[in-house]
Amino acid sequence: MSGDPERPLVAVACFPGSNDDRDAVSALERVGADARRVWHDEPELPEGTAAVVLPGGFSYGDYLRCGAIARFSPIMRAVTAFAGDGGLVLGICNGFQILTEAGVLPGVLRANESLNFVCRDVRVRVEEADTAFTSRCADGQDLTIPVKHGEGCWFAGEELLAELEANGQIVLRYAPGENPNGAVDDVAGVRNATGNVFGLMPHPEHAVDLLLGSADGALILGSLVDAARLSSAALV
Repeated sequence: MSGDPERPLVAVACFPGSNDDRDAVSALERVGADARRVWHDEPELPEGTAAVVLPGGFSYGDYLRCGAIARFSPIMRAVTAFAGDGGLVLGICNGFQILTEAGVLPGVLRANESLNFVCRDVRVRVEEADTAFTSRCADGQDLTIPVKHGEGCWFAGEELLAELEANGQIVLRYAPGENPNGAVDDVAGVRNATGNVFGLMPHPEHAVDLLLGSADGALILGSLVDAARLSSAALV
């Protein structure tokens, strides 16, 4: 368990091909977490886990389809059960893809409209600040966070899109003119119906220091750590 109640334990799941797990650990620790990497073949999360992060990368080389193989890893059975019990789960880029493949988050991630890999800073707008992942933000606030993906075009049909909009499940949208992948309705991040699972294509772990160009990602990760801290305190 985390030794310091003020530093909640956040498990960062690692798959063959993950390449942002160490960045995620470093960023989470920077905003107040006790972050620990957990290998994909572990059947259980560490005791005392208050939140889980699925990092970016190319799990299993993105063979077959992004996230389609990783979703069958032993650790994902534990993550899915954790989420089902109300545990906080954040999926970043490939992690978002894994969560949609697992059916934990709505919609699908398709190839970028341009069919090209994109890697640049983008502006995203906070549509819902009253979430466990955006509580440090304000409604309508613009955040500058980098993207780096080839299959980040989030898609949902009109009926599902309307349902998510009505339920407040669309948490982030690309700001006008900033959509890097052709995502329907400019959606950059969505949460599940109960609000404890969130996925986004931008990489907040790469925007936690102004030396990197922006510290706006710390608002996302810091919000998660705040919620995880409250969750840990409730269990004591």
